[in-house]
Amino acid sequence: MKSISAGTGVAIDARSAGRVVDAKTPAGQPDHPVALNALGIKAMETGDFGAAQALLARAVAADPRAIPLWMNLAKAQRGGGDAEGERESLQAALRIDQTDFMALIRLAELHQRLGEDAQASARWSAVLALAAHMPSRSAELEAVLAAARGFVDRHMRRFADIIEEQLAGARMAIDGRAKRRFDACLDRALGRRAVYHNVCEGLHYPFLPADEFFDRGHFPWLETLEAHTPQIRAEAETLLHGSRHGLAPYVEQAPGTPPNKWTGLDRSTAWSAYYLWKYGERMEGCRTCPATAAALDLLPLADFPRRAPTAFFSILQPHTRIPPHTGVSNTRAIVHLPLLVPPGCGFRVGGEVREWREGVAFVFDDTIEHEAWNDSDKLRVVLIFDIWHPHLSPAENARPDGVARLEHHWSYSALHQMRRGGQANGAGADDRDRKLVPIHADAPVAYRRRQNASWY
Repeated sequence: MKSISAGTGVAIDARSAGRVVDAKTPAGQPDHPVALNALGIKAMETGDFGAAQALLARAVAADPRAIPLWMNLAKAQRGGGDAEGERESLQAALRIDQTDFMALIRLAELHQRLGEDAQASARWSAVLALAAHMPSRSAELEAVLAAARGFVDRHMRRFADIIEEQLAGARMAIDGRAKRRFDACLDRALGRRAVYHNVCEGLHYPFLPADEFFDRGHFPWLETLEAHTPQIRAEAETLLHGSRHGLAPYVEQAPGTPPNKWTGLDRSTAWSAYYLWKYGERMEGCRTCPATAAALDLLPLADFPRRAPTAFFSILQPHTRIPPHTGVSNTRAIVHLPLLVPPGCGFRVGGEVREWREGVAFVFDDTIEHEAWNDSDKLRVVLIFDIWHPHLSPAENARPDGVARLEHHWSYSALHQMRRGGQANGAGADDRDRKLVPIHADAPVAYRRRQNASWY
């Protein structure tokens, strides 16, 4: 028999809209699926679900590829209390189209009614994923989706409680950085967090472990730094209460840069910096803040000419947010020593959010997406500087012909390619001040001033 699914579907849709469908029901063909569907609907309207099921079963037998017929049969079976029959009909509709929205909703509702919570959660999740791409949704559908989200959230919390109870013994046997990995794995499996990969705007050094926050065990000198917090904080406060000479906007984009996520902070004191070291050069800040400079001299900063270290006080004004972004190269890691942190400040790297605690330093991978905010009414001040990635060997980061030279050559190669394309900015300027990095390949052809824009 030649398939008539398309014609059946059009006729059923027309009838649902109140249009005349007699032309679609050939005379003398009482077993035509459109006629059987119409009779089945009338039977449901009178409450005769048994007769409706019989009629609609004949209709789907005549045209088994018509999803509306399967959906009507499922409705009749639901009205007649035949849960397994309804399940089979809805699954038949989904075998034709796994993305049929109403079939997914009805099957999710069926699972929920039957107490099949895991299956219901999976089906509701599929409904929510499809709904996210709908350009518009009715108020009735929004109510269904809100209930679906609530059900999925409750189910996942119950499931998480069960899993955590079962794994409690294994978790207790793990400590330190291993426990953090274990917890992140569990949270990812339970949908409670995302796992981010590092994205380098500049040189990417392969096979280095990417970690949002590096374990303190890699940096035994952090306690030395933290012990100098009172003196470092005092110098930062003196700077802020004085003339603020040398304090400059942190983001400075090249003139003519197209609008982007940094536009709101471009040349703005909402986020400013006071440098002690900048691209390997000792700045005036080392003279005006001698205690801070002396503390930095005790630490294993990244060190190679015209590139590193960079160390500065990062000042974030009240009610200022730094947008999500990634850094330049994974050869270095970034250290934060919080100095002045009012309530309402936060910092996210990848899937982990931390609050700064004054005097407690941490180290993170800035090539993993990160952002910061100050929602308070006071200044937030952090001392920031760069070190080598903790998993680089001394042979890689200490030799003059090692990572530093590789990054140096990569930078000039990128600059040379820009100049060949006629896109160089600031011709004749010192390369330390230029720090040009290509914007994403899909963006308009332009370059922005690096100015360490991935740190804060």
